[in-house]
Amino acid sequence: MKKFSYIGLSFVVLIFGIIFIPRIVERIKGGTVVQGDRLDAVSNHKNADKTGLVKIGPAPKFELTDQNGEKINNQTYKGKVYLVEFFFSTCPSICPIMNRNMVEIQNDFFGNPNFGIASISINPEHDTSKVLKEHAEEIGVKSSNWHLLTGDKDYIFGIANKGFNLYAGENKNVKGGFEHSGLFALIDKNGNIRCRNDDFGNPILYYDGLEKKGVKAIKEDIKKLLNE
Repeated sequence: MKKFSYIGLSFVVLIFGIIFIPRIVERIKGGTVVQGDRLDAVSNHKNADKTGLVKIGPAPKFELTDQNGEKINNQTYKGKVYLVEFFFSTCPSICPIMNRNMVEIQNDFFGNPNFGIASISINPEHDTSKVLKEHAEEIGVKSSNWHLLTGDKDYIFGIANKGFNLYAGENKNVKGGFEHSGLFALIDKNGNIRCRNDDFGNPILYYDGLEKKGVKAIKEDIKKLLNE
């Protein structure tokens, strides 16, 4: 019985060697042995351009309705540097902080026609255009290029989770009933997601919309892209 076990084990080792060893060697030669699929997708973008920013790839396409009842899509922001965030108007936790920081960013670039903001509600059943218009006035939206967006919930969750890979979901066990990240996505004039590298030379992907450090970084990088 042991003899057959040893033969079976030897066969498995042989197959592993034939199939996987060449792949591992290839990845070692290429310096990518520790990378998974997500890192593989980003690794080709580690080299920043003259702005010092990394180009991650195209932002996902979308079409939604804003606080004025107007249809807004990627083409609305064509030729503009813009930010994307996911929020909801009744959020009792991180959204008020994100709102304050986004208003600060708006004010820094107010009057620049080449800068915009897309704030996408993850509770669109409540956040109708009318509700979002009232919310926009409450938080201090002044720019005509800041669109608070609503639409089909599943469609929006798809944009967040599959398009941007920025988590958004329902959770009845948390205050407000929804969860989402506090991150801002930065999009360049050509519709590409952009970011800076961290201290280790890796792309940060998205900017912290809750901390002053993240807000400072994103304002610096918006300036770079506006001058690109």
